[in-house]
Amino acid sequence: MTTAIGAATTLRHDSAYRLLLALMGVALAVSGAPTPLYSTYEKAWQLSPLTITALFATYAVAALSAIVVAGPLTDALGRKPALVGSGVGMFAGLVMFVVAHQTWELFVARAIHGASIGTAVVAGAAAMLDLRPTEGDRTGRLTGIFFAAGMGLGILVSALLADHAPDALVTPYAVLGLLMVGVTLALTTIPETHRVRRTHIHVARPHVPGPIGNDFRFAVLSAGTSWVLIGMYLSLFPGLATGQVGLHGHTFGAVVVAAMMLSAAAAQAVVGRHAARPLGITGDAVMAVGVLLSVPAVRSGHAGLIVGSAVVLGVGFGLAFSGALRHLASVLPADARGGVMSAFYICCYSAMALPAVAAGWAASRWDLDGVYSVFAAAVAVVCLAGAGLGVRLQRSGPVASPLAVEVPALGKCPEAT
Repeated sequence: MTTAIGAATTLRHDSAYRLLLALMGVALAVSGAPTPLYSTYEKAWQLSPLTITALFATYAVAALSAIVVAGPLTDALGRKPALVGSGVGMFAGLVMFVVAHQTWELFVARAIHGASIGTAVVAGAAAMLDLRPTEGDRTGRLTGIFFAAGMGLGILVSALLADHAPDALVTPYAVLGLLMVGVTLALTTIPETHRVRRTHIHVARPHVPGPIGNDFRFAVLSAGTSWVLIGMYLSLFPGLATGQVGLHGHTFGAVVVAAMMLSAAAAQAVVGRHAARPLGITGDAVMAVGVLLSVPAVRSGHAGLIVGSAVVLGVGFGLAFSGALRHLASVLPADARGGVMSAFYICCYSAMALPAVAAGWAASRWDLDGVYSVFAAAVAVVCLAGAGLGVRLQRSGPVASPLAVEVPALGKCPEAT
């Protein structure tokens, strides 16, 4: 009898673990759904590139706020309420998109999605570690793969529905809404994974101890640069690429972004077990090459070259972000994990939002192609700086004793839009 009960419990936990991974993918699909539709909003509602990137920044700020507070909240209240609540929030944001007729409603929808997806990421990752506490590194890798694949597929499906189904600004959200209802209902059936509750809620203050300062700077340069690329690619690049090729509709721009995200997922799947710091260095170098190649590729107007440069960027993105985060986790002091991870994600989300807004402002005044060229050169310089710092750290000797590989999963961020 005891054996049967134990087997049933294991099966239930395995099902919950798989459902939580699926939630990560669906959450990032919801996050990416508006990306191919921005050009339609821009034309139909007469929105400027600055407004589009401000929408993106609104998502980033809301997600960052949720990431900072969701961990302590779930420690005090449990994972399941946060997970179910995040599912309800994502559905509410999709409804807001469907009924939106004014620009401010788009901002509200993006804020709801940012907060909900940030909560889902933190609570879901924590719940997976509760279920499999000895598999933190594996959970972190799987989460990153599902993030990138979910976003890429979500963007592609949204674009295909917008081009080939009725009502481009309703159908993609309606389809994702039905999927979100199913996932949320399934979440109500999983067990509560967090049994030991805290009696108070404590949000860690962002802080980086001096001994790991160079390691932190390397991680921020590597991961932050990849987030800069995400900000630009998910806000302005689809419209630029589609315009240069001379196509109409949403599909091609979505194919470019999906190629980047799916190649990032593939890169993490293939090399996830390799040493973290060399992966980060390699990713920085590949991103520098990819972003520079993307400039002549876009100007050529050749669809294959544009997609090819996106694949190179995606590989670099996957290696850089995964390697940087895993390296940072390996040197984290046990008493400073929360503060360091808060500082890390503040830097990453700032890197995603602020340059995207600046690029939107510049694109509203100058030619987008010229703005992107300047942006690409600046990103390449930062990528090479990150790689150089990583090489210097590599020559200085091995990192300190590895600590708590579960930190990446607990703090794993959403690829947004």
